[in-house]
Amino acid sequence: METKNNSYLMEEPVGKLMQKYAVPCIISLLVGALYNIVDQIFIANAVYLGSYGNAANTVVFPLTVIALAIAVMVGDGCCAFVSLSLGQRKTQDAGKSMGNSILITIFLSLALCVIYLTFSNQIIAMFGGTVNEETFRHSKEYFFWISLGIPFYMFGQAMNPVIRADGSPKYAMFATCAGAVINIILDPIFIFIFRWGMMGAAVATVFGQIATAGLSVWYLVHTKTVKLSKGDFRLDSKIIGQTLVLGICSFLSQISLVAAMAAINNMVKRYSALDAVFGQAQYAQIPMAVVGIVMKFFQIVISIVVGMAAGCIPIVGYNMGAGLNRRVKELFTKLLAAEACVGIIAFVITQFFPKQLIGIFGAANESVYYTEFAVRAFRIYLCMVIFACVNKAAFIFLQAMGKAVASTMLSMVREIVFGVGFALFLPRIYGLNGVLYSMPVSDILTFAVSIIIIVLTCKQLGGADAYEKGDVGEKELGYSIK
Repeated sequence: METKNNSYLMEEPVGKLMQKYAVPCIISLLVGALYNIVDQIFIANAVYLGSYGNAANTVVFPLTVIALAIAVMVGDGCCAFVSLSLGQRKTQDAGKSMGNSILITIFLSLALCVIYLTFSNQIIAMFGGTVNEETFRHSKEYFFWISLGIPFYMFGQAMNPVIRADGSPKYAMFATCAGAVINIILDPIFIFIFRWGMMGAAVATVFGQIATAGLSVWYLVHTKTVKLSKGDFRLDSKIIGQTLVLGICSFLSQISLVAAMAAINNMVKRYSALDAVFGQAQYAQIPMAVVGIVMKFFQIVISIVVGMAAGCIPIVGYNMGAGLNRRVKELFTKLLAAEACVGIIAFVITQFFPKQLIGIFGAANESVYYTEFAVRAFRIYLCMVIFACVNKAAFIFLQAMGKAVASTMLSMVREIVFGVGFALFLPRIYGLNGVLYSMPVSDILTFAVSIIIIVLTCKQLGGADAYEKGDVGEKELGYSIK
């Protein structure tokens, strides 16, 4: 039963709606990203962990992204499905999607937890954790405790977009922030006072994830737009299929990123061994640690970019469902402009202040080679970050419009064809620097494709609204056209 009308999504100014929905989503994703980043900052500044702990964090990071990929597939898919359904006044379908998404998340999270705990050694080795014995030991310790928290992490991340789709973006932000605050408080206590090392960093993270999951459960019992009933928790293959299709782009964008990180980690491990400096045992972990740090900064940027775009999913879905093409186009153009601005700011920071960035991650405790390689990595790896921001916005917007196939194909081309392909190929020519070049080359080529998609999308949305063309009637829209 629907208890609140979301018609304001097609009535309020687009800019105001973007601010209302995107800002909480940005904060939620930033806070989610900070879980791992905060761990790495404290680990890097603990002398007894240092770059070995940093390298271990880099190894485990892609494995948390796998969990995130599955969670956002369910969550973002449900968010898009619910928004489209509410725009079409199909409230019953919205409730079924939410109920089924909850069940799927619980099942998949438990399954992944079991897989991680059973095959931990093999998985760590796949992601470059055997660069040296100390890094492997830290990776194994950190991964064990992180794996125990996977069900809580996935549930909180999957329900975050569902809560936004129900019309409560601020609560979604609060649930994520509460967990992150707990992590930030416990990290220094466990790492510096209790000296629990990698276990301390992981346990602090898990406690935060439990808090976010608990707050999400509370909200689901008190939803305000779509009230869940027992019938919504009966598995419906049709609803599940439609929900997951809408979320497949989010899944592939994350899981393909994992493939790229696996390729990069292994290439870093391989070509570091051939380097005159990093081929020495005492410096072998530095490139792995540094590349992980650069990726973490990029994750902050992408969290803002994805937050802006994903926060607009309910607005886009509702207006697409209502046939209001002009509002969707206005939202698209404003979103692209905002994403480009984020990219410009990130470019300035990485090109002019790389030493300050690496200083946050314990550079004072490391050799000069640590800082030198970090400066080079920031400047090369992220020199085309502006294009990366625009590309990501275009992918997610297509997903919100219900164009799952186009969005998925673009994401796959960027992360698998270009991201993995160049990460494997360029080091053969340029050595360790080739790993760094793989990112900007991939973003330039993807942007060339994105430009075509952006133009075609604007052209499609440039005509009359659907109801003016007779595609949608007043009865279907649920309101009167004046």
